[in-house]
Formats: sequence, structure tokens, C-alpha cells
Amino acid sequence: MAPVTVSRPARWLTLPPMGGFRPLWRFLSLPFLLFLALPLVALFWQTEPARLLANLVDLQVVQAVVLSLKTSLITTVVTIIFGTPVAYLLARHNFPFRRVVETVLDLPLVLPPAVAGVALLMAFGRRGLVGGMLNDWGVQIAFTQTAVILAQTFVAAPLYVRAAILGFASVDEDLEQAAALDGANGRQIFQHVTIPLSWMALLSGSVMTWARALGEFGATIIFAGNYPSRTQTMPLAIYIGFELNLDVALTLSVILVGCSFLVLIVVKRILQREVDPAVR
Repeated sequence: MAPVTVSRPARWLTLPPMGGFRPLWRFLSLPFLLFLALPLVALFWQTEPARLLANLVDLQVVQAVVLSLKTSLITTVVTIIFGTPVAYLLARHNFPFRRVVETVLDLPLVLPPAVAGVALLMAFGRRGLVGGMLNDWGVQIAFTQTAVILAQTFVAAPLYVRAAILGFASVDEDLEQAAALDGANGRQIFQHVTIPLSWMALLSGSVMTWARALGEFGATIIFAGNYPSRTQTMPLAIYIGFELNLDVALTLSVILVGCSFLVLIVVKRILQREVDPAVR
């Protein structure tokens, strides 16, 4: 029997070591990274610290900051309460028209914000599909803080639901079945097994929802209006600031960027510690 020989691959099929490409990839990544960083650097560069500190006590700034933090936190809590069952349903169960439900869930992410605002107004406005009945009972939603929360929830909640779906789907169902065999009921399994094993996804989804709600503009200005101390959030105050007082717009922009940056850094640090306990 002739000896079996293994031919070497052709030289042109051999890939070069990846290490040689690292400088090239770094060079090719630089333009896009500069594009993302330059506007943020310019924003802080154009904001004088003295004016920033002086504007922090401006009544319009304080009202916009308080309202934005209040409504975005309420939006996040509402999303967690009502979005978690939807995420668990989509992660664990198949049912008719599932694709339709998923499409409706993703639709607010791709809709223009103005369209979202008009849709909310047609649903919950004084002459809207539901708002008309509520108005007959003396309940008005449009152009109130409730409208701000609804607008934020409509555009931001899908971010949490999508993250929660991935988190629930990653939990090993064998662990849940083992807990059931040990006598745990559905609530105990969800509370002590499912949530602890998917909490990173839930946390990241909650933070992204909060950040998106904090920066929501288009749907809010159409559905809730832009009334100082009532519906004027930070993005709406920035919009008015460009016409009336640029310093106020710059101050609120710096606050928004700073809040979002700090929260994302903290969350990324927490998630990194969870994945690698050696990180401090």
C-alpha cells in the first residue's frame, strides 16, 4: 500500500497572521471614531465652566432637568413592570401571529419620532380613539406630564423588551425544571432562578430605555407640547434655547451627555465585573 501523504495547502490559501493587520485596522477605525468624538468634544469646548455653573441655577434649566429625570424614571419603571411579561412570553412561547407581535414591538424603533407623536395624539388626544372617551369622563392626557411619559414609553420601551427577551432566552430551562422538581412554584422559579440568571440583560435594557427616554424629543413635542415646568423636558428646552438663549441649550446638552456617559460607564463596569470577577 502506498503511503498516505498530506499535501500542504497552497501558499495563496494561507492567511497571514492577524497581528500584522492590527495597525491597519486601527488606522481604518480612526476616522469613524473621530467623527463620533469630535461633536462631543466641541460641545464641551464651547461651554465655558463659569457660564455652565451660572446656568445650573437658572429656573428654566432646573425645571427641565427635574421634569426629565422624573418622567424618564417613571417611564423606566412602567416599562419594567409591563414589558417584562411581554419579553418572557416572546422568549419562551410560540403562538399564532408571533411575528406580527414582534414587528409591532420593533416598529417604534424605526418610526420617525414625529409619526410616533401623531399616532399617540390620534389615540390619546381629546378627539382620539381612546382619548375621546377619556375626555368625556373628564380625563385629559394630551399636553400633560402623562403624555410625556406615554411618549417616552412608546419610543423607549422596545429597547428593554428586546434586551429582556435575549436575557430570558439565555437561561437554561433545565435549571428551571430542576427547581420545579424541588417543589418551587412558577413565581419562585421566576424570582429566584430566571431573574438572577438574566439580570445583566434586564439591567442593560433598563439603562438603554432610561437613556432613550431622557433624550426623547419628537414624539413628546407633538403629543405633550413644550410648556415650561409642565411638559418641557431637557431636549425641548434645548430646542427653545437655540432661539432664545444658546447658553441654556449648551448647559442642558452638557448635562444630558454627562448623565448618559456616567450611567453607561457605571453599568458597563458592573457588567464587566459580573463577567470577570477579577476586574475591579
